[in-house]
Amino acid sequence: MENQARFPNGATIFVLVLLPLLPLVMPATLATQILIFAIATLSVVLLFGSVGLLSFGQGLYLGLGAYLAGLLLRDIHLGLLPAILVATIGSTALAIVLGAVIIRRRDLYFVMLTVAFAQMAYFAALALKDFTGGENGLPGLPRTFSLAGWTIASPLSLYILAAVLFLLAFMIIQRVNASPIGTVFLAIRENEARTAALGYNVTIYKVVAYALAGGIAGLAGALHAAFLGFVPPTDIELEMSQRLVVMGLIGGVGSPAGALMGACFYILASEALSQIWARWMAIIALLIIAIVLYMPGGLWSVVGRIVSAARPGKQHA
Repeated sequence: MENQARFPNGATIFVLVLLPLLPLVMPATLATQILIFAIATLSVVLLFGSVGLLSFGQGLYLGLGAYLAGLLLRDIHLGLLPAILVATIGSTALAIVLGAVIIRRRDLYFVMLTVAFAQMAYFAALALKDFTGGENGLPGLPRTFSLAGWTIASPLSLYILAAVLFLLAFMIIQRVNASPIGTVFLAIRENEARTAALGYNVTIYKVVAYALAGGIAGLAGALHAAFLGFVPPTDIELEMSQRLVVMGLIGGVGSPAGALMGACFYILASEALSQIWARWMAIIALLIIAIVLYMPGGLWSVVGRIVSAARPGKQHA
């Protein structure tokens, strides 16, 4: 695994090079979709890769961010950036409240609590039809936005916004991992009991990580609402959380760059395979099995091996 104590590092360079290339090699709308899911997958990478917390509930915060932003954009006519900011803060606040409960349980019990709260949120979204639109989702969002005199209407302009927000979330996580807080996160992941014995309040650190992950997922949800022009109930259902975990495993949780690689691979594979076979998810499942068995570090670990092999002196070591 790459040393996360350095910032910026090779992952930073990789992302800075890849972001300008995506809209050149594929449609801007597809590239934007990849970045939105990459932002959401960053929350999984932070929790699982840095702290060792496997959450199947990140779709809850993505969906909350989407609904909050959608309501603010449609009904209150708030600007895009303020709507994204409020959605991010709202998702962070909910993650603090729920995290204070969820992180008191470990391993399987932690996972089950994240699933339970995610399911509760999904059924609440279906029940609150006056606010969420129920099964029909939340339609009627504006498709053109103004941001500091810059009109966001074309696919490329929305991609640029998504790239800026992804880079911001990516570098925040990198900076956290490279800070003393990140060192404590890593210690919790490796040996929680010993970390607590050293005098660290493990509960507070885990809530901080969970809250940060919730806010990042909410950011992705708000951007997804603006991208689609409506909020589908699928944004908050359990399958969304499962999809984010899959993207994290495919890309690799050893570095935040794995979120971008996982989202890119998953979106492109689903686009291609769905045109060939209706049961394309079975192929994705086989790929996940292969990655877990033969590539536990995900796709990002392959990049790390290639870079290590190309370094001078490594070939004769």
